[in-house]
Amino acid sequence: MHPRARRLAVLAVPALAAAGAMLPAAHGAAATVTGTVTRSAAAGPRPAVHEAADTATEQRTVKKFWTVARMETAKPLDAPGAGDRHFAAAGSTGGSARSAPAEVPAEAPAGVSAEVPADASAARPPTVAPSLTAAARVSSRTSGSSWTAGGTVAKTTGRVFFTVTAGSDAGRNASCSGTAVTSANKSVVITAGHCVKLNGAFHANWVFVPGYDQGDRPHGTWPAITLLTTAQWNSGENMNYDVAAAVVAPQGGKSLTDVVGGQGVAFNQPRGRQTYAFGYPAGGPYDGSKLVYCSGRTFDDYLSSQDQGLSCGMTGGASGGPWFLNFSERTGGGLLNSVNSFKYNFASYWMFGPYFGPEAEAVYNTAQKAALT
Repeated sequence: MHPRARRLAVLAVPALAAAGAMLPAAHGAAATVTGTVTRSAAAGPRPAVHEAADTATEQRTVKKFWTVARMETAKPLDAPGAGDRHFAAAGSTGGSARSAPAEVPAEAPAGVSAEVPADASAARPPTVAPSLTAAARVSSRTSGSSWTAGGTVAKTTGRVFFTVTAGSDAGRNASCSGTAVTSANKSVVITAGHCVKLNGAFHANWVFVPGYDQGDRPHGTWPAITLLTTAQWNSGENMNYDVAAAVVAPQGGKSLTDVVGGQGVAFNQPRGRQTYAFGYPAGGPYDGSKLVYCSGRTFDDYLSSQDQGLSCGMTGGASGGPWFLNFSERTGGGLLNSVNSFKYNFASYWMFGPYFGPEAEAVYNTAQKAALT
Protein backbone atom coordinates (compact mmCIF):
# COMPACT_ATOMS: atom_id res chain seq x y z
CA MET A 1 0.00 0.00 0.00
CA HIS A 2 1.33 3.44 -0.88
CA PRO A 3 2.15 5.52 2.23
CA ARG A 4 -0.35 8.18 1.13
CA ALA A 5 -3.15 5.64 1.55
CA ARG A 6 -2.39 5.35 5.25
CA ARG A 7 -3.46 7.49 8.18
CA LEU A 8 -1.57 6.60 11.31
CA ALA A 9 -1.77 7.88 14.86
CA VAL A 10 1.71 7.08 16.02
CA LEU A 11 2.76 6.39 19.59
CA ALA A 12 6.01 8.32 19.25
CA VAL A 13 6.99 6.74 15.92
CA PRO A 14 7.60 7.93 12.34
CA ALA A 15 6.00 6.68 9.15
CA LEU A 16 5.79 3.02 8.30
CA ALA A 17 8.65 1.74 6.20
CA ALA A 18 8.11 1.39 2.48
CA ALA A 19 5.96 -1.60 1.65
CA GLY A 20 8.80 -3.24 -0.25
CA ALA A 21 10.94 -3.27 2.90
CA MET A 22 8.37 -5.06 5.02
CA LEU A 23 9.11 -8.70 5.65
CA PRO A 24 6.50 -11.20 6.83
CA ALA A 25 6.52 -12.39 10.41
CA ALA A 26 7.81 -15.86 11.10
CA HIS A 27 4.44 -17.62 11.35
CA GLY A 28 5.96 -21.05 10.91
CA ALA A 29 8.95 -20.77 13.21
CA ALA A 30 9.33 -23.15 16.11
CA ALA A 31 7.91 -21.76 19.33
CA THR A 32 10.33 -20.62 21.99
CA VAL A 33 9.43 -19.67 25.56
CA THR A 34 11.75 -18.37 28.24
CA GLY A 35 10.87 -18.35 31.89
CA THR A 36 12.83 -18.28 35.12
CA VAL A 37 15.44 -20.39 33.35
CA THR A 38 16.04 -19.03 29.86
CA ARG A 39 16.45 -21.34 26.90
CA SER A 40 18.11 -19.95 23.78
CA ALA A 41 17.11 -21.11 20.33
CA ALA A 42 19.41 -21.09 17.32
CA ALA A 43 21.20 -17.79 16.75
CA GLY A 44 18.92 -15.29 15.04
CA PRO A 45 19.55 -12.09 13.09
CA ARG A 46 22.11 -9.72 14.58
CA PRO A 47 20.56 -6.74 16.37
CA ALA A 48 21.97 -3.22 16.54
CA VAL A 49 23.81 -2.46 19.79
CA HIS A 50 24.50 1.00 21.22
CA GLU A 51 26.55 1.91 24.28
CA ALA A 52 24.63 4.20 26.63
CA ALA A 53 25.72 5.18 30.18
CA ASP A 54 28.38 2.51 30.45
CA THR A 55 30.48 4.08 33.21
CA ALA A 56 29.62 4.72 36.84
CA THR A 57 30.13 8.45 36.33
CA GLU A 58 27.74 8.57 33.38
CA GLN A 59 25.16 6.56 35.29
CA ARG A 60 25.25 8.97 38.23
CA THR A 61 24.88 11.90 35.84
CA VAL A 62 21.86 10.34 34.14
CA LYS A 63 20.15 9.57 37.45
CA LYS A 64 20.67 13.15 38.66
CA PHE A 65 19.29 14.47 35.37
CA TRP A 66 15.90 12.84 35.98
CA THR A 67 14.46 15.05 38.66
CA VAL A 68 10.80 14.75 39.67
CA ALA A 69 10.04 17.86 37.63
CA ARG A 70 11.65 16.46 34.45
CA MET A 71 9.79 13.18 34.79
CA GLU A 72 6.47 14.94 35.29
CA THR A 73 6.96 17.11 32.21
CA ALA A 74 8.23 14.33 29.92
CA LYS A 75 5.58 13.68 27.28
CA PRO A 76 5.07 11.20 24.43
CA LEU A 77 6.73 12.28 21.19
CA ASP A 78 4.68 13.85 18.43
CA ALA A 79 4.66 12.38 14.97
CA PRO A 80 7.21 13.79 12.49
CA GLY A 81 6.54 17.33 11.30
CA ALA A 82 6.65 16.32 7.63
CA GLY A 83 3.48 14.88 6.14
CA ASP A 84 1.13 16.06 8.86
CA ARG A 85 -1.81 15.36 6.57
CA HIS A 86 -1.05 11.65 6.88
CA PHE A 87 0.03 11.47 10.50
CA ALA A 88 -1.45 12.64 13.77
CA ALA A 89 0.28 13.60 17.00
CA ALA A 90 0.61 10.91 19.63
CA GLY A 91 -1.65 12.55 22.14
CA SER A 92 -4.42 13.55 19.74
CA THR A 93 -6.35 10.30 19.72
CA GLY A 94 -7.61 9.97 23.26
CA GLY A 95 -8.76 6.63 24.50
CA SER A 96 -12.40 7.70 24.71
CA ALA A 97 -12.76 8.78 21.08
CA ARG A 98 -14.81 5.70 20.16
CA SER A 99 -15.79 2.54 21.94
CA ALA A 100 -14.10 -0.73 21.09
CA PRO A 101 -15.84 -3.00 18.60
CA ALA A 102 -17.90 -5.87 19.98
CA GLU A 103 -15.84 -8.37 18.05
CA VAL A 104 -12.39 -8.09 16.53
CA PRO A 105 -11.45 -9.93 13.34
CA ALA A 106 -8.83 -12.66 13.35
CA GLU A 107 -8.11 -11.67 9.75
CA ALA A 108 -9.54 -9.37 7.13
CA PRO A 109 -13.11 -10.64 6.62
CA ALA A 110 -14.41 -11.31 3.15
CA GLY A 111 -15.71 -8.20 1.47
CA VAL A 112 -13.74 -5.77 3.65
CA SER A 113 -11.13 -3.78 1.74
CA ALA A 114 -7.63 -3.55 3.19
CA GLU A 115 -7.35 -0.02 1.76
CA VAL A 116 -7.94 2.87 4.14
CA PRO A 117 -10.79 5.11 2.86
CA ALA A 118 -9.86 8.61 1.69
CA ASP A 119 -12.17 10.05 4.35
CA ALA A 120 -10.59 8.27 7.29
CA SER A 121 -12.84 10.05 9.75
CA ALA A 122 -15.75 8.06 8.37
CA ALA A 123 -14.01 4.72 8.88
CA ARG A 124 -15.56 2.21 11.24
CA PRO A 125 -14.41 -1.19 12.46
CA PRO A 126 -15.52 -3.94 10.08
CA THR A 127 -18.70 -5.80 10.96
CA VAL A 128 -17.95 -9.49 11.26
CA ALA A 129 -19.94 -12.49 12.29
CA PRO A 130 -18.97 -13.84 15.72
CA SER A 131 -16.15 -16.28 15.11
CA LEU A 132 -14.77 -16.77 18.60
CA THR A 133 -15.72 -19.54 20.92
CA ALA A 134 -18.10 -18.84 23.78
CA ALA A 135 -15.18 -19.00 26.19
CA ALA A 136 -13.27 -16.39 24.19
CA ARG A 137 -16.26 -14.06 24.01
CA VAL A 138 -16.67 -14.00 27.77
CA SER A 139 -12.96 -13.81 28.53
CA SER A 140 -11.70 -10.83 30.48
CA ARG A 141 -11.69 -7.69 28.38
CA THR A 142 -10.93 -4.01 28.94
CA SER A 143 -9.93 -1.20 26.61
CA GLY A 144 -7.91 0.92 29.05
CA SER A 145 -8.49 0.64 32.80
CA SER A 146 -6.23 1.38 35.78
CA TRP A 147 -4.53 -1.74 37.11
CA THR A 148 -5.26 -2.00 40.84
CA ALA A 149 -4.64 -5.71 41.50
CA GLY A 150 -0.91 -5.38 42.23
CA GLY A 151 1.13 -8.54 41.72
CA THR A 152 4.28 -9.06 39.70
CA VAL A 153 3.19 -6.82 36.82
CA ALA A 154 2.94 -3.79 39.12
CA LYS A 155 6.65 -4.14 39.92
CA THR A 156 8.07 -5.32 36.59
CA THR A 157 6.29 -2.76 34.41
CA GLY A 158 7.58 0.78 34.54
CA ARG A 159 8.01 4.09 32.78
CA VAL A 160 10.93 4.71 30.45
CA PHE A 161 12.40 8.22 30.23
CA PHE A 162 14.88 9.54 27.67
CA THR A 163 16.03 12.59 25.74
CA VAL A 164 15.55 12.59 21.97
CA THR A 165 18.75 13.36 20.07
CA ALA A 166 17.63 13.75 16.45
CA GLY A 167 14.84 15.17 14.31
CA SER A 168 12.41 17.97 15.10
CA ASP A 169 12.09 16.74 18.70
CA ALA A 170 15.84 16.77 19.39
CA GLY A 171 16.53 17.84 22.96
CA ARG A 172 13.03 16.97 24.14
CA ASN A 173 12.50 14.76 27.20
CA ALA A 174 9.99 12.02 26.50
CA SER A 175 8.45 8.89 28.01
CA CYS A 176 7.57 5.33 27.04
CA SER A 177 6.91 2.11 28.97
CA GLY A 178 8.93 -1.06 29.48
CA THR A 179 9.16 -4.40 31.30
CA ALA A 180 11.76 -6.18 33.39
CA VAL A 181 12.15 -9.74 32.10
CA THR A 182 13.97 -12.82 33.27
CA SER A 183 17.46 -12.99 31.77
CA ALA A 184 20.89 -14.45 32.34
CA ASN A 185 22.29 -11.12 33.54
CA LYS A 186 19.10 -10.19 35.47
CA SER A 187 19.19 -6.72 33.92
CA VAL A 188 17.07 -6.70 30.73
CA VAL A 189 14.16 -4.36 29.98
CA ILE A 190 12.02 -4.98 26.88
CA THR A 191 10.39 -2.00 25.15
CA ALA A 192 9.61 -0.69 21.65
CA GLY A 193 12.24 0.20 19.05
CA HIS A 194 11.14 3.82 18.86
CA CYS A 195 11.65 4.07 22.63
CA VAL A 196 15.41 3.62 22.16
CA LYS A 197 15.99 5.07 18.68
CA LEU A 198 14.15 7.52 16.43
CA ASN A 199 14.98 9.61 13.37
CA GLY A 200 18.19 7.64 12.88
CA ALA A 201 19.71 8.22 16.32
CA PHE A 202 19.63 6.51 19.70
CA HIS A 203 18.13 8.41 22.61
CA ALA A 204 20.21 9.80 25.51
CA ASN A 205 19.65 9.87 29.29
CA TRP A 206 17.76 6.56 29.09
CA VAL A 207 16.35 5.22 32.38
CA PHE A 208 13.79 2.66 33.52
CA VAL A 209 11.58 3.37 36.56
CA PRO A 210 9.77 0.14 37.56
CA GLY A 211 6.54 0.43 39.49
CA TYR A 212 6.18 4.15 38.79
CA ASP A 213 3.13 5.41 40.68
CA GLN A 214 1.95 9.01 40.54
CA GLY A 215 5.51 10.33 40.65
CA ASP A 216 6.77 7.80 43.21
CA ARG A 217 9.78 5.64 42.29
CA PRO A 218 9.43 2.76 44.77
CA HIS A 219 12.09 0.56 43.17
CA GLY A 220 14.59 3.16 42.06
CA THR A 221 15.83 4.62 38.77
CA TRP A 222 17.85 2.33 36.49
CA PRO A 223 20.12 3.88 33.81
CA ALA A 224 20.79 1.93 30.62
CA ILE A 225 24.27 0.60 29.99
CA THR A 226 23.39 -0.71 26.53
CA LEU A 227 20.47 -0.16 24.12
CA LEU A 228 19.57 -2.73 21.47
CA THR A 229 17.02 -2.95 18.67
CA THR A 230 16.32 -5.06 15.60
CA ALA A 231 18.36 -4.59 12.45
CA GLN A 232 15.17 -3.62 10.60
CA TRP A 233 14.26 -0.87 13.04
CA ASN A 234 17.85 0.30 13.19
CA SER A 235 18.24 0.64 9.41
CA GLY A 236 14.79 1.78 8.31
CA GLU A 237 12.51 2.12 11.36
CA ASN A 238 10.32 -0.66 10.00
CA MET A 239 7.16 -0.93 12.09
CA ASN A 240 7.06 -4.73 11.77
CA TYR A 241 10.18 -4.89 13.94
CA ASP A 242 9.53 -2.11 16.47
CA VAL A 243 11.21 -4.03 19.31
CA ALA A 244 14.08 -3.09 21.60
CA ALA A 245 15.83 -3.95 24.83
CA ALA A 246 17.92 -2.11 27.38
CA VAL A 247 20.51 -3.56 29.72
CA VAL A 248 20.42 -1.51 32.93
CA ALA A 249 23.15 -0.96 35.49
CA PRO A 250 22.95 -2.63 38.93
CA GLN A 251 21.84 -0.35 41.76
CA GLY A 252 23.06 -0.72 45.32
CA GLY A 253 24.90 -3.90 44.39
CA LYS A 254 21.71 -5.58 43.11
CA SER A 255 20.55 -6.36 39.59
CA LEU A 256 17.11 -5.31 38.32
CA THR A 257 15.25 -8.61 38.61
CA ASP A 258 16.75 -9.24 42.05
CA VAL A 259 14.75 -6.18 43.12
CA VAL A 260 11.52 -6.32 41.09
CA GLY A 261 11.38 -9.84 39.66
CA GLY A 262 11.00 -10.57 35.96
CA GLN A 263 8.39 -11.70 33.46
CA GLY A 264 8.94 -14.64 31.14
CA VAL A 265 9.30 -14.05 27.39
CA ALA A 266 7.73 -16.03 24.52
CA PHE A 267 8.71 -16.03 20.83
CA ASN A 268 7.25 -17.52 17.63
CA GLN A 269 3.85 -18.14 19.24
CA PRO A 270 0.50 -18.70 17.49
CA ARG A 271 -1.47 -15.55 16.72
CA GLY A 272 -4.99 -14.65 17.84
CA ARG A 273 -4.61 -15.49 21.53
CA GLN A 274 -6.04 -13.92 24.66
CA THR A 275 -3.66 -11.08 25.56
CA TYR A 276 -3.17 -8.51 28.32
CA ALA A 277 -1.44 -5.23 27.47
CA PHE A 278 -0.01 -2.79 30.02
CA GLY A 279 1.57 0.64 29.90
CA TYR A 280 1.79 4.16 31.24
CA PRO A 281 -0.21 6.22 28.71
CA ALA A 282 0.51 9.94 29.08
CA GLY A 283 -1.59 11.36 26.23
CA GLY A 284 -5.13 12.46 27.12
CA PRO A 285 -7.25 11.33 28.83
CA TYR A 286 -4.31 9.78 30.73
CA ASP A 287 -1.39 11.59 32.38
CA GLY A 288 1.29 8.90 32.77
CA SER A 289 0.86 8.65 36.51
CA LYS A 290 -0.68 5.17 36.71
CA LEU A 291 -0.35 1.70 35.23
CA VAL A 292 -3.18 0.99 32.77
CA TYR A 293 -4.16 -2.25 31.04
CA CYS A 294 -6.24 -3.70 28.23
CA SER A 295 -7.24 -7.28 27.56
CA GLY A 296 -8.83 -9.25 24.75
CA ARG A 297 -8.06 -11.54 21.84
CA THR A 298 -5.58 -10.31 19.24
CA PHE A 299 -6.25 -10.05 15.51
CA ASP A 300 -4.02 -9.56 12.48
CA ASP A 301 -3.53 -6.06 11.06
CA TYR A 302 -4.98 -6.36 7.55
CA LEU A 303 -4.22 -2.72 6.62
CA SER A 304 -0.50 -2.05 6.39
CA SER A 305 1.68 -4.13 8.70
CA GLN A 306 2.41 -7.66 9.88
CA ASP A 307 1.56 -6.67 13.45
CA GLN A 308 -1.21 -7.97 15.69
CA GLY A 309 -3.98 -5.72 16.98
CA LEU A 310 -5.83 -5.48 20.26
CA SER A 311 -8.86 -3.44 21.27
CA CYS A 312 -7.20 -0.85 23.49
CA GLY A 313 -7.69 2.84 24.22
CA MET A 314 -4.24 3.54 25.69
CA THR A 315 -2.46 6.56 24.23
CA GLY A 316 1.08 7.88 23.72
CA GLY A 317 3.49 6.96 26.51
CA ALA A 318 2.14 3.41 26.58
CA SER A 319 4.57 2.61 23.75
CA GLY A 320 6.86 -0.25 24.70
CA GLY A 321 4.49 -1.55 27.38
CA PRO A 322 4.16 -5.35 27.54
CA TRP A 323 1.69 -7.72 25.90
CA PHE A 324 1.31 -10.96 27.88
CA LEU A 325 0.14 -14.44 27.04
CA ASN A 326 -0.97 -16.82 29.82
CA PHE A 327 -1.41 -13.85 32.12
CA SER A 328 -2.71 -14.44 35.63
CA GLU A 329 -4.76 -11.64 37.17
CA ARG A 330 -4.16 -13.26 40.55
CA THR A 331 -0.34 -13.25 40.44
CA GLY A 332 0.30 -10.55 37.83
CA GLY A 333 2.64 -12.86 35.91
CA GLY A 334 2.67 -13.88 32.26
CA LEU A 335 4.77 -14.39 29.15
CA LEU A 336 5.81 -11.23 27.29
CA ASN A 337 4.90 -11.69 23.62
CA SER A 338 4.75 -8.17 22.10
CA VAL A 339 4.79 -4.49 23.02
CA ASN A 340 2.55 -1.49 22.39
CA SER A 341 3.73 0.01 19.10
CA PHE A 342 1.31 2.13 17.04
CA LYS A 343 -2.28 3.17 16.28
CA TYR A 344 -4.23 4.32 13.25
CA ASN A 345 -5.72 7.76 13.74
CA PHE A 346 -9.15 6.64 12.50
CA ALA A 347 -9.21 3.75 14.98
CA SER A 348 -8.11 4.93 18.40
CA TYR A 349 -9.78 1.85 19.86
CA TRP A 350 -7.10 -0.44 18.36
CA MET A 351 -3.48 -0.85 19.48
CA PHE A 352 -0.93 -2.74 17.39
CA GLY A 353 2.18 -4.62 18.45
CA PRO A 354 4.96 -6.40 16.51
CA TYR A 355 5.10 -10.16 16.17
CA PHE A 356 7.85 -11.59 18.39
CA GLY A 357 9.76 -13.75 15.94
CA PRO A 358 13.47 -14.50 15.40
CA GLU A 359 14.42 -10.82 15.24
CA ALA A 360 12.91 -10.04 18.64
CA GLU A 361 14.45 -13.19 20.06
CA ALA A 362 17.89 -12.14 18.81
CA VAL A 363 17.53 -8.78 20.57
CA TYR A 364 16.60 -10.53 23.81
CA ASN A 365 19.37 -13.13 23.60
CA THR A 366 22.02 -10.52 22.85
CA ALA A 367 20.79 -8.33 25.70
CA GLN A 368 20.79 -11.11 28.30
CA LYS A 369 24.40 -11.98 27.46
CA ALA A 370 25.60 -8.39 27.71
CA ALA A 371 28.17 -7.50 30.37
CA LEU A 372 27.13 -5.18 33.19
CA THR A 373 30.51 -3.46 33.54
